[in-house]
Amino acid sequence: MDQTMSADEFRRNGHAMIEWIASYYERVETLPVLSRVEPGETRELLPPDAPEQPDTFDEIMDDVDRIIMPGITHWQSPNFFGFFPANASPPSVLGDMLSSGLGVQGMLWATSPACTELETHVLDWIVDLLGLPAGFKSDTAGGGVIQDSASNATLCAVLTARERATEFQSNTKGCDGRLVAYTSAEAHSSIEKAVKIAGLGSDMLRLISVDENMAMSPEALETQIKEDVKSGLIPCFVCATVGTTSTLAIDPLKDIGRVCERYGIWLHVDAAHAGTAALCPEYRFIHDGLERADSYCFDPHKWMFTNFDCDCFYLRDRSLLIKTLSILPEYLRNQATESGAVIDYRDWHVPLGRRFRALKLWFVIRQYGAEGMRFQIRNHIQQAQEFSEWVSADNRFELTAPQSLNLVCFRHLGGDQANRDLMDSLNRSGELYLTHTSVQGRISLRFSIGQWLTRREHVEIAWRKICEAAEKL
Repeated sequence: MDQTMSADEFRRNGHAMIEWIASYYERVETLPVLSRVEPGETRELLPPDAPEQPDTFDEIMDDVDRIIMPGITHWQSPNFFGFFPANASPPSVLGDMLSSGLGVQGMLWATSPACTELETHVLDWIVDLLGLPAGFKSDTAGGGVIQDSASNATLCAVLTARERATEFQSNTKGCDGRLVAYTSAEAHSSIEKAVKIAGLGSDMLRLISVDENMAMSPEALETQIKEDVKSGLIPCFVCATVGTTSTLAIDPLKDIGRVCERYGIWLHVDAAHAGTAALCPEYRFIHDGLERADSYCFDPHKWMFTNFDCDCFYLRDRSLLIKTLSILPEYLRNQATESGAVIDYRDWHVPLGRRFRALKLWFVIRQYGAEGMRFQIRNHIQQAQEFSEWVSADNRFELTAPQSLNLVCFRHLGGDQANRDLMDSLNRSGELYLTHTSVQGRISLRFSIGQWLTRREHVEIAWRKICEAAEKL
């Protein structure tokens, strides 16, 4: 029994799906932001066995509304102020749909030349759009590639740093237990995971102390490096952060870069969320000193209106990454690869297979235009600045870190439990969603503004709800 969906059925169902998504975007701000289901509740609504007979598209969509939607936390809501944004703007959804429809496997240039060449070109566009060092462009020794996440970009940087430090012996003989990595005490957990996966071991990751602005101390970094060298260890990797997860602190790249150059250490810069701000020339100071970095990454799938997954990873010398990761079995050999005239992105990351991610990024850049994206970024930062002023003017609250770009960290003066109660009350209401962190040992609330649907009125209403909930503590 052939159950292949015909072109007419696909056309009809596809139109219905677009209508459903469009209607979702129109009504998403009316939905409770945080899902209210209990653990196991979604699975209880699913049948124990897969269907023997086909269900209709309408039946499937009915179950989306009945089973799936109650278990969704609405990241696209303009009232979502937790974590960092995970934007899925309409242009990115359409670009992703096209990628899915084409079903391209972009592991080699030969398997779809446009997949590779569009990616190379769009990544070069972004170097100019963000004012990144020219050495990250593809017509130099460097170049860029789309990874699935900043976590995998960091892993690739650690692996390459490991190989450079051991003259590419670790790939064949394994690590000898002397390689050391460094990052801020405020850095993302993906750094530790990468160090574990790369075989250095979590005991060989040094967490460097931070200053009053929660940024890594270059002096503390150099002191630790000197101690490790004296102990016979081999410093090989430093990760600096442009926009830490907790407070959006920005590490001093120039000074950290100087330290890395003195000791011959690979410098990777993680700007996963904050990097998008550099679309606006007035915020490019966040990348001061980036020319000293060996690698860099940021996530368009956070604040650049592109749906997950899409991380832009750049290198100053791509040959080191390719030498670290390249394996060429006979079944992948082809004339284009052997000519040396093309890029095969399979050599630039851990997986062999890869989706046509550049399409959605291309759609977003073309649909918004550089000025359209800058307009959104500036609005979000202005809204955060205004929110910060409201917090500072209210004697019930205090800022717990300097307001940075589109993030405000603050707390109620009633103490840790009061802040937990305040956050839980707000999140249970469904009217907005906040997350928390620890700043200098104290519970702080994070208010992150970056959703493509968020306007000033949503921020203003959120502040009013926060004040109303504070009255009930």
